[in-house]
Amino acid sequence: MTANRIDPRGVVVIGVFFVSFSAILVRLSDAPPLIIATYRLGFTTLILFPVFLRDSGLFCVSSSERGWMNGRILLLCIVGGVSLALHFYTWFVSLRLTSVASAAVLVNTHPVFIVIGSAIFLKERINRKSLPFIALTFIGSIIIALGDYSHGSRNLQGDISALLGAFFVSVYMLVGRTVRKDVSLPLYAFTVYGISTAVLLLLDLGTTTPLHPYTPREFLIFFLLALVCTIGGHTVFNWALRYVKPSYVSTAVLGEPVFASILALFIFRETPSLYTLLGGVLVIAGIFLFIRITRKDM
Repeated sequence: MTANRIDPRGVVVIGVFFVSFSAILVRLSDAPPLIIATYRLGFTTLILFPVFLRDSGLFCVSSSERGWMNGRILLLCIVGGVSLALHFYTWFVSLRLTSVASAAVLVNTHPVFIVIGSAIFLKERINRKSLPFIALTFIGSIIIALGDYSHGSRNLQGDISALLGAFFVSVYMLVGRTVRKDVSLPLYAFTVYGISTAVLLLLDLGTTTPLHPYTPREFLIFFLLALVCTIGGHTVFNWALRYVKPSYVSTAVLGEPVFASILALFIFRETPSLYTLLGGVLVIAGIFLFIRITRKDM
């Protein structure tokens, strides 16, 4: 696969569309959110494992990387793996408590968390021109939360869970930015997926959440989440980053809540409230303008 034969920008849009099915598939599942997260990451790891072992190709481990695992990088990978596990868990919980539109919009506020985290932990400077757009994003989030709270505290808990999902995925991405200075993206991603799966399995055991029995329909949903949403979505983004700017991918991902809301409208007859529409427009506009201002720093 080369950029000469395939337009990477178009591929990113396809990846966004595939990722948008995540919310729909989670809603269709009757399994606990913790189990959905476990099997999604577990199947993803299994799918990547044989490719990872090949002597050549995308997941080849070069001779310069064979001694990459030291104490510092291992610790960071563990932090990244725990964060990714908690991201999927909190994100899936939010989809059980609030609307697809609200959950999808709020979980995509992660670019703001990433820049704030970069300033705190990586000592990167925040572009002052971006501050009004950060404020706009949070105003939109508050509007969504107020609208959902009017329908009951359960919806508000879902909004908070979605924001936690955004926070945890931003930690995962920040760790990735640090580790990727020494380790290739494929090797890092495979390692973190494996750690995330192990973390979720421990949480399953610790909370006595049963790993079985689940129907073939449920396992099909788990597999589709791994194949379509993770491999067909997130892996596509990783491939595209070789040819397009990260700011383009970050902007394109804002299409996820739009696609997910449209799919929810047709599949679940779920119509976003006026608060969700207004707040969602402010959040997406705020993040879009925020990314445009900070694109040179991304």
